[in-house]
Amino acid sequence: MLELRPNCECCDGDLPPAAGAFICTFECTFCPACAAKLEYACPNCGGNLVTRPIRPVGKLDKNPAATKRTLRAEPCFT
Repeated sequence: MLELRPNCECCDGDLPPAAGAFICTFECTFCPACAAKLEYACPNCGGNLVTRPIRPVGKLDKNPAATKRTLRAEPCFT
């Protein structure tokens, strides 16, 4: 099951479960603006970034989104 991480790994912007977000196969998570700047390529693994599915609100009660924030050690952009 997807973690639905709560923030963009580049800018640390909030990404609620229903927000438009982009993920790679390892679930690295980015906001739409950062994903576009990265040309939809994950800076961590090199995989492509695709639209993260939205978990229906009724399913969030039993399967909540993650709360642990993740940030890259290195800046995404120079």
